Amino acid sequence: MTGSRDHGPLPGLLLALTIGTGLVDAVSYLTLGHVFVANMTGNIVFFGFAVAGAGGVSWSATLVAVGCFGAGAFVGGRHGSTRTTHRGRLLAVTCGAQCVLVAVTALLAAFADPTRRGTQLAMVALPAVAMGAQNAVVRRLAVPDLTTTVLTLTAAGLFADRTSNQVRLRRVASILAMMTGALVGGLLLRHGRIAAPLWAAAAVLAGCAVTADRLRRRDTAESWS
Repeated sequence: MTGSRDHGPLPGLLLALTIGTGLVDAVSYLTLGHVFVANMTGNIVFFGFAVAGAGGVSWSATLVAVGCFGAGAFVGGRHGSTRTTHRGRLLAVTCGAQCVLVAVTALLAAFADPTRRGTQLAMVALPAVAMGAQNAVVRRLAVPDLTTTVLTLTAAGLFADRTSNQVRLRRVASILAMMTGALVGGLLLRHGRIAAPLWAAAAVLAGCAVTADRLRRRDTAESWS
């Protein structure tokens, strides 16, 4: 059903969110102790490494990320449970809340001591909540091949399935969007401050929130509600 459903501008907005995911995961993985705030598959593996005492992985940061991601997903799932809510409004409200969480994280990175353990855990917790909510709401939006936080099934489907060029293009675009976010995040960290990728991610989220809200108010928005 979701393959033939009209998704309006949602694919483009979700690709933007995928770029944002790459940005925040660049910060968490490269500066906060090899932990992801969006990719929970990686964190489960990292927690196994941490318990084994291998790889210098922080078990506390990993547990905080998984727990806060779950909390965000729980809240996002409750928010997205109302079937009468327009998908544009659902996305706009979620992106707005995420923007606040990521912006607060950027403020911590800019004005607190990012080498302190408490600051680092807070910088893991806040975006993990944001990414958990995003993941839950994106599931509710049900746009195929655009999960925004994980690409394993997308990459497998790209090579394993016989599909139309449109589907293949969407999958490739999703992979490139995540890669772009990670690339930009890495460059900003290399040549700037820790907060820079977080401000960029907050800007992406703010843009998605405003765009989704405006587009869902148009007369044609009913077709992708």
